[in-house]
Amino acid sequence: MNRTFTNRIVILDTETTGLNPQEGHRIIEIGCVEMIKRRLTGQHFHVYINPGRAIDEGAIAVHGITNEFLKDKPSFNGIVEDFLAFIKGAELVIHNAPFDVGFLNHELALLNHKIGSIENYTAIFDTLAYARKKHPGQRNSLDALCKRYGIDNSHRDLHGALLDSEILADVFLLMTGGQSSLLDDIHSTLESSNSDKTIKKINTERPALKVIQCSDEELLEHEGRLKDIEKTSNACLWLK
Repeated sequence: MNRTFTNRIVILDTETTGLNPQEGHRIIEIGCVEMIKRRLTGQHFHVYINPGRAIDEGAIAVHGITNEFLKDKPSFNGIVEDFLAFIKGAELVIHNAPFDVGFLNHELALLNHKIGSIENYTAIFDTLAYARKKHPGQRNSLDALCKRYGIDNSHRDLHGALLDSEILADVFLLMTGGQSSLLDDIHSTLESSNSDKTIKKINTERPALKVIQCSDEELLEHEGRLKDIEKTSNACLWLK
């Protein structure tokens, strides 16, 4: 499972109007964080994008981004050069890379962009594929990996490209060898850098969360939302 990475890594996530670019779905958010020598630099790339089409209701339920919110945002064509400039020279780290890369390549194809596809431009590391090899037979969603590695993601109520890329950075470091502290500055002293072999997980000692049971009315509303998702996407996992 040993793996050598480039000096500069960009952790990336996207949000979209739906599940399949071949059905006309588009990217509406890109979030990236930069890492150099396994340290977060504080540099990031984050944009919302007007897709020029409606967002599926099921997708809105996942990420909370609405059609109204995106009305004044730039098109993919308006951000593509800045995006490519940010990821240039880096290796992309993505959870379930075929999904995000498929959407990125679809956007590039619509523009007839000269690079053709992201794979022609940069190397890609799929943390989901890596996790499945490292933890066979176990759940390897981002939430499941956070729980396995002791990463606090309690602030993640909805999916968001920048937030998810930041969480994935924590997962990536612990899953591929560890890091002394994600809060270390890139210019930290030699003494602190010599302690990088020690993995320090986020402190999870906090008061127990209060459990609030949902009402019958809330249960019915929840079931209705799941049926709406099933109707629009034909694949609601929570109803299986």
